[in-house]
Amino acid sequence: MLSSKKKENAASPNGSINVIGADTKIEGNIISQGDVRIDGTLVGSIQTTSKLVLGTSGKIEGNVNAKSADISGKILGDANVSETLFLKSSSRIVGDIRTNKLVVESGGEFNGKCEMGKVAIPIDSVNKTKGALGQ
Repeated sequence: MLSSKKKENAASPNGSINVIGADTKIEGNIISQGDVRIDGTLVGSIQTTSKLVLGTSGKIEGNVNAKSADISGKILGDANVSETLFLKSSSRIVGDIRTNKLVVESGGEFNGKCEMGKVAIPIDSVNKTKGALGQ
């Protein structure tokens, strides 16, 4: 007997999965409520209320805001992850990190400041606060 119930995708709450292929370059900002996987290049910021996966060939030239993130590629910008940020052995981040939990495999690296142990706040809010304080 067939069920009339629609199965939801377990990957993200709304079932949305967005993939940017290895031979793709996007210029502009991405805002998503679903999971995002980037194997190509993004010149701009990304904001997702779900999970970000950056493949080994992936590169982001801008800020990252995500609920969780698995990074194997390169980020040139700040990373703001409200739950767990996982830096794989091939990952490189040049920018500041704000996250609740950080896991770094041997070989993974970041160059910047790191704030941990509290829920991350939006990077734009942090930048506005720093500017207002003259820091």
